[in-house]
Amino acid sequence: MAESEAETPSTPCEFESKYFEYNGVRLPPFCRGKMEEIANFPVRDSDVWIVTYPKSGADVPSPHQKPPALPVFAFGPPQRQLQVGYGSWFEHVQEFWEHHMDANVLFLKYEDMHKDLATMVEQLVRFLGVSYDKAQLESMVEHCHQLIDQCCNAEALPVGRGRVGLWKDIFTVSMNEKFDLVYKQKMGKCDLTFDFYL
Repeated sequence: MAESEAETPSTPCEFESKYFEYNGVRLPPFCRGKMEEIANFPVRDSDVWIVTYPKSGADVPSPHQKPPALPVFAFGPPQRQLQVGYGSWFEHVQEFWEHHMDANVLFLKYEDMHKDLATMVEQLVRFLGVSYDKAQLESMVEHCHQLIDQCCNAEALPVGRGRVGLWKDIFTVSMNEKFDLVYKQKMGKCDLTFDFYL
């Protein structure tokens, strides 16, 4: 059930005013009318779910989160953003982190992919049970690097998109101090760590 163009918000204020809640999660207007369909979508035990918070390494929303009975991927951190739709980033990440040692959960971090993409790809293919040889792995890593370069350097895309550490160019000292305080309050008891200073 797609919204018509007339119903699509045209300004940021209009867009913000059309957010709604579904099962306690704040969602943007383009999710309206789709949540019941998503909730009733048939799944198989072999399905792979990529469950990432929007703007944490992916541009697609994840408005429906199945319990970790299925393979799940989580990527983070939230490019140092605090208040957006889709519910709490802190809750989202911590809920999945509680299951990071489960055999059917692979928890990857965006910064780790930038540090050592080959190791992350190798973890992914092992997790998926895919057989590969060294040449295939090297080819996949090279292809991923090319995609990253295209995304990060494309003139049509916003400046810095996909760049690790972009927050340092945007946050003031005051903003960073506020973020660090909220992060410590929300994540203080969690042993999950992120490398904000690559």
